[in-house]
Amino acid sequence: MQFTLAPEPEDEAREAGRLLFAGPVDFVKGVTAMAQLPPADRIEICFAGRSNVGKSSLINALTGRKNLARSSNTPGRTQEINYFALGDSRYMVDLPGYGYAEAPVAIVAKWQALLKQYLAGRSTLRRAFVLIDTRHGVKAVDDEILTLLDKSAVTFQVVMTKADKVNKATRDANIAQTIEALKKHPAAFPELVVTSSEKGEGIETLRALIAGLV
Repeated sequence: MQFTLAPEPEDEAREAGRLLFAGPVDFVKGVTAMAQLPPADRIEICFAGRSNVGKSSLINALTGRKNLARSSNTPGRTQEINYFALGDSRYMVDLPGYGYAEAPVAIVAKWQALLKQYLAGRSTLRRAFVLIDTRHGVKAVDDEILTLLDKSAVTFQVVMTKADKVNKATRDANIAQTIEALKKHPAAFPELVVTSSEKGEGIETLRALIAGLV
């Protein structure tokens, strides 16, 4: 499969994305067990990534709201599956960070298990957006989650974060490394989205992609 960078959206798709995220975006609930998930009455997209990859910052940039998702410099701060309603048609889901976290081992194990149960068992999940730090590329802990998504038959799309934090040579090299890593994952969608939450790069593209999922 040929992997490429996602193209700029057409005007109609760009506007659909803008309207979706300009509408109501409300925090629904944080859950710590599968039994607490809201009813599966609409499609869902989720954001997964290792601790401190920039999930909260990306969600805030997408929604244009500074504090919708809590951002922290402390890895492992998000210990719940956090649900947000995008209007009445979609759920946007912020998953707990995987990998290193400054929390007791037992707590880390509990929320990592919850993450895996969710990815394997949510029938309304249309796409998982897996965040990869442009400064580092795919690491072993990322590959574990990508393999889990393969086994769960969940289509996932990689979103490169913090693209403004590296020079062009490092950026290009780590994007290439990520593409090579994705070639062994059959559930991978063949377009990567390169983003910067601070600079706004890729935000309109990602909004359009989410709006286009049915």
